[in-house]
Parts: sequence; C-alpha cells; structure tokens
Amino acid sequence: MAQEIIRIEAIHKNYKVGLEIVRALRGVTIDINRNEYVALMGPSGSGKSTLMNILGCLDTPTSGQYYLNEKDVSKLRDNELAEIRNKEIGFVFQTFNLLPRSTALDNVALPLIYGGQTKSARRTRALEVLDQVGLSDRTHHKPNELSGGQRQRVAMARALVNNPSIILADEPTGNLDTKTSIEIMRLLQDIHDDGNTIILVTHEEDIAKHAHRIIRLRDGEVESDEKNTNIVTLEQTRMVGSE
Repeated sequence: MAQEIIRIEAIHKNYKVGLEIVRALRGVTIDINRNEYVALMGPSGSGKSTLMNILGCLDTPTSGQYYLNEKDVSKLRDNELAEIRNKEIGFVFQTFNLLPRSTALDNVALPLIYGGQTKSARRTRALEVLDQVGLSDRTHHKPNELSGGQRQRVAMARALVNNPSIILADEPTGNLDTKTSIEIMRLLQDIHDDGNTIILVTHEEDIAKHAHRIIRLRDGEVESDEKNTNIVTLEQTRMVGSE
C-alpha cells in the first residue's frame, strides 16, 4: 500500500498588493505518496510558484492544512519551518544558489552544519553525494570553475546530503542547454529510482514528461491531476543524449 508523504487540504493563499487582495491559491487539495515523481505545471500566474513555496515550507498558507509525514506544518513558526526544511526537503533551483567563494565540497556540506554534524562527518557525507552525482573529481572547484551542468549537479548533491524525504526541483533545467538538461533529468530519474520523492516544477512539457504524474494549475486551482501515460524513460534519455 502506498504511503502518503504529503497531504494538503483546501489550501488558500492570499497576498495584499496595495489595496487589492490577490488570491494566489484557491482551495488546492493534493495528496502525494512516498517515492512518487510528480510534475507541477501551469502558466505564469497559475499559482505553481506559490504552491511550491508552501510545499517547501518557505511560506505558510492563509488557510487550509499541510501535512508532511503526518505532521501539520501549515501553522508552524519560521524557526520550526527552517528545521523542517533542513531535515525533510532538498531544494534544487534554476539559478543553482551556490556560494561563489566556496568549493563544491563546502557548498554541499553546508546544510550539515545546521544539523550539528562534525567537520569530519560533513566531509565524508558530502564526498559520498558528490560521487553519487558524478563529481568526485570536482570537489575542490569553485562554481566559476564549473560548467552549468556541473553547478546544477553540485546543487543536486547539496539537496541530497541530508537524506531528505522530498527533492523539490524548481525549473532545474531552465538555465541549461538541451544536452545538459537531458543529463540533469537522467540524474533526477536515478535519484527517484533510489527511492526519493521528487516534485518537479516546470513550464516545459518535454521536461514534465519525465514525471509519473502531472498536476496542472490554473488561476490558483488544480485544473487536472493525471498519471503520465507517456513517461520519458532513462533509456530514452540515453538514446537522445548519444545522438
């Protein structure tokens, strides 16, 4: 039986812009099971970025409940949300968000500092995940010494370093060329195959087709929530990447 990892119920999010109230989310209800691979899609203004921020515990809803691993996190204080983020969620951003003066190793080890691990333990774990993403030979390189794809791999290693429940990838291929995008999607498939839950936020149909389920938002509501019957497989990405 599938084990639920996320449940959001009747989530509303309102913003005040001047004298106007913007209703970014209007009663969104979604369940996501452990080890699912889900794509969130929608045009600009659909609410997908707002929903991503709530799922990532970067923001709280105006009303409704958000259960993460059966814990209601929808009304937690900022410091409690920060602790949840560090333990439960690994983030991969379009712009990489790496510290420019730090090496790949130090960038990846950073989340472990907040977990109170020793320097030796942080180094060992960071080396493990850098090897997992194929960058064991780039550990002492700084971001400006790495290609775009390598920087995104560092970001993915950093997302994995705390063994999170969820990998939340926000437009992870947005700044990459086609060949490098295929490599990153291949790596996300490998991470999913290893048992991670992945939530992929994208506006690109060909990227969303890697996911097993596609949720489309429009005007702050779920427009559709369907299984992907045309999944792009790891073998297909290998074939495209070798052309």
